[in-house]
Amino acid sequence: MKLIGMAFGLAVVCSVALGAQTAQTESKSKVTVKDGQEVTVTGCVEPTASGTGFMLSHVADKSGAMHNYMLVSEDSDLAKHVGHRMQIDGKVTDRGDGKIKVETKTKTKVEHGDDKETHSKSEMKGDMAGARFLGVKSMKMIAAACP
Repeated sequence: MKLIGMAFGLAVVCSVALGAQTAQTESKSKVTVKDGQEVTVTGCVEPTASGTGFMLSHVADKSGAMHNYMLVSEDSDLAKHVGHRMQIDGKVTDRGDGKIKVETKTKTKVEHGDDKETHSKSEMKGDMAGARFLGVKSMKMIAAACP
């Protein structure tokens, strides 16, 4: 009976030790637009529905049709331009020759174990209907408010 009690106590200590092990995961993604057509467009900067990025809305093409573009930028200044009418120079992917490259690095740090790191790369090419991306090279504020 004493042996069963010791085994039970050891099992509880082991399960508590395993439960106390914590992990911290950090993920970083880099999105770039390659081989797209150079354009200058004007529209309104808005946050995306998910709140993780920004888009340029109310962009009219030559025929008057309205478009939205997901903004791809290394610059964190986009947040301060939400609600502003902006002129943006960059490369677009909706003209058939654009490529979008996404690189993601994920690091998981385990307190009492082996750390893990994963890398993933993906690329989309061609005319991506409904997936318009604009790689921002430069931007200029046209108005402090959007209509």
